[in-house]
Amino acid sequence: MTTDSPPSSLFEGDTPDGYRCGFVTLIGAPNVGKSTLLNAMIGEHLAITSRRPQTTRNRIPGVLSREDAQLIFIDTPGLHHGKSALNRYMDHIAQDALSDTDIVALLIEAGIGPELQVGVSTVAHQVLEALRPRQQRVFLIINKMDRIQRDHLLPIISAYQDIYPFEQIIPISALKRDNVDQLVEQFASALPEGPALYPPDLLTDLPERFFATEIIREKLFRRLDQEVPYSTAVTIDSWRDQGERGVFIDATIHVERDSQKGIVIGKGGSQLKEIGTQARGQLEKLLNSRVHLKLFVRVEPRWTRSDKSIRKFGYQRQD
Repeated sequence: MTTDSPPSSLFEGDTPDGYRCGFVTLIGAPNVGKSTLLNAMIGEHLAITSRRPQTTRNRIPGVLSREDAQLIFIDTPGLHHGKSALNRYMDHIAQDALSDTDIVALLIEAGIGPELQVGVSTVAHQVLEALRPRQQRVFLIINKMDRIQRDHLLPIISAYQDIYPFEQIIPISALKRDNVDQLVEQFASALPEGPALYPPDLLTDLPERFFATEIIREKLFRRLDQEVPYSTAVTIDSWRDQGERGVFIDATIHVERDSQKGIVIGKGGSQLKEIGTQARGQLEKLLNSRVHLKLFVRVEPRWTRSDKSIRKFGYQRQD
C-alpha cells in the first residue's frame, strides 16, 4: 500500500522477456462477490465487504505482482441504475472502468430456478451489449458455487454461452477460495506482454486515508440495520503521525437525518464506541502503528441526492 499518487509513467524496474502486465476489471450486479474476489486474489483485505449489496462506492485497484506477470485488478461498484446522485456516481464509475481495460471479468451469482431454469439478469445483458462492439476479452465468472449442486452448473453455462462468445467461463467460490488460483492463472496468461507498471511490493495506488474511511464505513455496514449504512459517508478531519506515540485520526460520519445520528451514536454512545473500537483494530494492522481514533457524527440533509454534497465527500467523477 502507498500514500503516493499513481505513477505517471511505467515502473522503471527490470522484467524478464515474456513478462505480462495489464488490467482486469471486475464488474457485475451488486452483491455478486466482486470485493470478496479481489481480496481473495490479492491475499489481503483491500476492499471492504458486507452481506449488504452496494457496499463498494469507488474504483478500487489491487496489484498482484508475480515473477511472470503483474495483474492490476479493478473492483467496481455494483451496477444497479439508481436515481440518487450517489447511485448515479457509482454507476458511472463502474461503466467507465470498462473503457480502458485488458480483460473484463463479468461476475454473476450461481443460481438455478425450477426445472433447472436459468435467467440471465438485466445487468448482464446490458453489460454484454455495451461490450459487444469493443471486442474486449470477456471472462464470465460464476461465483458462489458453494451454494449450488455441481450438476446445476451446465445449464448456467449453456444459458450464457447462447448470448455471448466469452473468452473463458470459470466457476468459483470467492468466499471459499475454490478455483480462485486457477482463475488468476487464466487471467495472467490472457494479459498482453509488457513491463510492470508498479513496484513489486505495492498493493494499491490509493492513499492510506482512503482506506481509513473505508474501514470505518465497513463497520457501519456490518453493525447498523436497515437503510442507515446507505445514508452514511466518512471524511477524515485530521491525520497526525506522531511517531512512537502513534497516528491520531479524527473522522466524521455523515448521515442524512437526526434519527440516523441517534442510531449511529447508540444509547450512551455505545454504538459509536463499538464502531470506533472495531475500526481502530483494523487501522492498527493497516498502518502497523498504534492508532488514536476519534469519531464524530454530523447531519448533512439529503447528501446522497446532491451532486455538490457527494463531491464534498470525495465521490468525484473523472470525466
